[in-house]
Amino acid sequence: MTGTVYLVGSGPGDPDLLTVKARRLLDEADVVLHDKLPGPEILGLIPEEKREDVGKRAGGDRTPQSVTNERLVELAHEGKTVVRLKGGDPFVFGRGGEEAAYLAAHEVPFEVVPGVTSAIAGPAVAGIPVTHRDHASSVSFVTGHEDPTKDESAIDWEALAATGGTIVVLMGVGKLPDYTAALREAGMDTDTPVALVERATWPDQRVATGTLDTIVEARDEAGIEPPAITVIGDVAGERDELAEFLRGYGSDEAENSEAVSGE
Repeated sequence: MTGTVYLVGSGPGDPDLLTVKARRLLDEADVVLHDKLPGPEILGLIPEEKREDVGKRAGGDRTPQSVTNERLVELAHEGKTVVRLKGGDPFVFGRGGEEAAYLAAHEVPFEVVPGVTSAIAGPAVAGIPVTHRDHASSVSFVTGHEDPTKDESAIDWEALAATGGTIVVLMGVGKLPDYTAALREAGMDTDTPVALVERATWPDQRVATGTLDTIVEARDEAGIEPPAITVIGDVAGERDELAEFLRGYGSDEAENSEAVSGE
């Protein structure tokens, strides 16, 4: 009898932000296929004998998506209850759609379990609302890591610059110089506030802020590394008003740097 595969979003990393259903499925699963994005605290909830790492390996190697897809089908055909655990939400830049299509093509029953997407949670826990009555009536979610086999980018930075809304870039720390330059060339004000939220909701969360003109220097000065969210737009400036009273995750260590503050 074929088992069921659950495509589960783990949220941004804090175990307290797992959905009740996600937590239950982690307990009930025979096997959990995961990458690194769920974070060490969430992975620590899963018995080691049930975990299979299909993310980044030592030495920089990665498990090919095709191997992950085949493994899901193989385990299901063994009658296993399988959780494919992803950071954030499985259908927001998580390749969950590809895995769902592969499972359907192989007649494997599956269920999607939404998670709190880091595209919203990351800015929120840093004191940045992605929409704001005074600053942004729209928000655009963009990947900073497109399919490398594409002939050209599908992202229209000129159109995004013209919206006047918030732009949230996931997986875009490495290409920060490229898309900030593209937005400047498209006419976006160089003084537009920008924030980087590294490891949102993890114990070592950090935030660096600047402007469209200074954020690359701020990134380098603070040593911000993946995983991190980039927030571009006037809403990023709201953190300046809220940070003093904001409680929760991480520290303000990164923002004590002159370069990081963009001044």
